[in-house]
Amino acid sequence: MLLNCDLGESFGAWKMGLDEQVMPHIDLANVACGFHAGDPDVLAHTLSLVKQHQVTLGAHPSYPDKQGFGRRSMQMSEQSLTNTLHYQIAALEGMANVQQLSVSYVKPHGALYNDMMNNPQLLKWVLQAVARYSRSLKVMILATAEQDKHRELAHKIGIDLMFEAFADRLYTDEGLLTPRSQPNSVHNKQALLQQVSQFHDDNSVTTNTGKRLPLVADTLCVHGDNEASIMLIQDIKQLLNT
Repeated sequence: MLLNCDLGESFGAWKMGLDEQVMPHIDLANVACGFHAGDPDVLAHTLSLVKQHQVTLGAHPSYPDKQGFGRRSMQMSEQSLTNTLHYQIAALEGMANVQQLSVSYVKPHGALYNDMMNNPQLLKWVLQAVARYSRSLKVMILATAEQDKHRELAHKIGIDLMFEAFADRLYTDEGLLTPRSQPNSVHNKQALLQQVSQFHDDNSVTTNTGKRLPLVADTLCVHGDNEASIMLIQDIKQLLNT
């Protein structure tokens, strides 16, 4: 199972994440495209790290919500959302081309990601928008109980999916992430590693009601916010390689 991480989310003098430390331990870099975080200098530096460590590059676009870090839902028309996604992907791709890199996939950020996983119409719009981009890109979405349905939708649109699981989050019976506002929605280290082990060994997760839910994921989302999280990534990687 490949490890992916959201990166390039600093802005100006404000620093978010330990990108230099996390990059050697991951396989996929979801790089902010400027609408929730990032700026030209941050983007160029992040891409240099991607190139140095030979990590697969993905676009991490969001609603146009830099003030809210892309965590606020927005009502957008299909055309406006499509243009917003194309603008961000193209910005990342243009900067990547300067360093002889190319974008391989798209993982929406924050509220856009959560909204599309809860709204089939919005998910369809996002997939169609990426399918209409100038070249073929995969889309990373949450692995849920409706994986087969999502795979069928993507096939009809003509796009490939990458299914993602979260090591640190408590799942619902539907395979969605328990809202952070609810108790025990974020696992401690022991529960996190146990969930990673279950993903790895059994292709399943234990939900908030104790139900075993089969989930097949291509990639696991990890975080590089602090020193403890970097050490945790190393533990996860060791666990996955055993």
